[in-house]
Amino acid sequence: MTVTENISIALSAIRANLLRTVLTFMIIAFGIMALVGILTSIDSIKASLSNNFASMGSNTFNIIRKGTGMSGGRHGRRRNVGEKISFQEVVDFKDMYTYPAMVSISALGSTGATVKYKKEETNPNVIIYGADDNYLKVAGYELAAGRAFTSVEASNGRNIAIVGHAMLEKLFPNKSEQAILGQTISIRNIHFTIIGILKEKGSTMSFTGDRMVMIPIMSLRKYFGSQTNSYNLSVAVYDPIEIDMAIAEAEGILRQVRNIPLGKESDFAIEKSDGLITFLVENTATIQLAAIFIGLVTLLGAAIGLMNIMLVSVTERTREIGICKSLGATRRNILIQFLTEAVVICQLGGLLGIILGILVGNIVTFALGGAFIVPWAWMALGITLCFAVGLISGLYPALKASALDPIESLRYE
Repeated sequence: MTVTENISIALSAIRANLLRTVLTFMIIAFGIMALVGILTSIDSIKASLSNNFASMGSNTFNIIRKGTGMSGGRHGRRRNVGEKISFQEVVDFKDMYTYPAMVSISALGSTGATVKYKKEETNPNVIIYGADDNYLKVAGYELAAGRAFTSVEASNGRNIAIVGHAMLEKLFPNKSEQAILGQTISIRNIHFTIIGILKEKGSTMSFTGDRMVMIPIMSLRKYFGSQTNSYNLSVAVYDPIEIDMAIAEAEGILRQVRNIPLGKESDFAIEKSDGLITFLVENTATIQLAAIFIGLVTLLGAAIGLMNIMLVSVTERTREIGICKSLGATRRNILIQFLTEAVVICQLGGLLGIILGILVGNIVTFALGGAFIVPWAWMALGITLCFAVGLISGLYPALKASALDPIESLRYE
């Protein structure tokens, strides 16, 4: 028999036992949906975070307090938090760092502030961040409207602010971006004039620039200094090829500023944007393996169910098998027919599971503000797994069917 004939016979058998078959391929569908959906979601999250880190550029690195970055406490180890980096230390570093690069000073003031405009106010989850005039360029932020701080404004600590896009609808409904510029917002009854609006950028782990109010670094020291645990340095090298040399010089200068003796480990951390992406990929790989394991466990249950259905089918069709053999069907014909039936059931379930998985995965993608993802690799994995499950589940029933004695089969009632 040809492949087409085998598939046609398999579909006829499926229609004859529709309820049992539907239940089986629904189990397969949910297993594949879990597999493809979770892996697509992970790809979406990874792409979103990678884009955010990559927007900083391959020529950028950050110097932060040890144990407070993404690599702090990795693999379950206890964080070894270093001494905070003081404002005087970052200023001294900026004065002493002569490598051809742009240096920016910044610091976190609060992660739970409430911003008010007249009678409107945000939820108490706004990030207050202090930065100098170089920060937007170094960190990869772009302005949707307005302007950045000047060096004079940053050093004098004027009451001005650049706001993230997420707060605009709440505070300024039905107002254009140009109309928002020049408006006065208040944070803890301190008034700030809006001079710039950031373009939407999305979230990076727990930090989001869309929910941020950026103020001059000296304003942060004035109003939020008691809440500032440490100051950060961001460095953008003009030539990306020289970034490793720039990092080496930066480490040497900051060790000198912090009076760290020779042979002692640095008590600060230096992170590159590509290093953050590598860290992200390493950690999501574990989640991907867990997702594959969950999908395989579900498919194992489906495989057992499918094998049971196929064994029942062999019993119910014993007389049919006897007739086929008496008309000249070989053991090989019977074997291929039952294997084809098992594979067709698995592929139908797998196809439904892939469609549902793509939908579920891309719901997460849209929630993160990402683009539609077609997970070709995971689709191929799902199809391959379904084919393998069909072969494994159908092999024993097919062997049992092909081994039936035609005379005994014809007598079967």
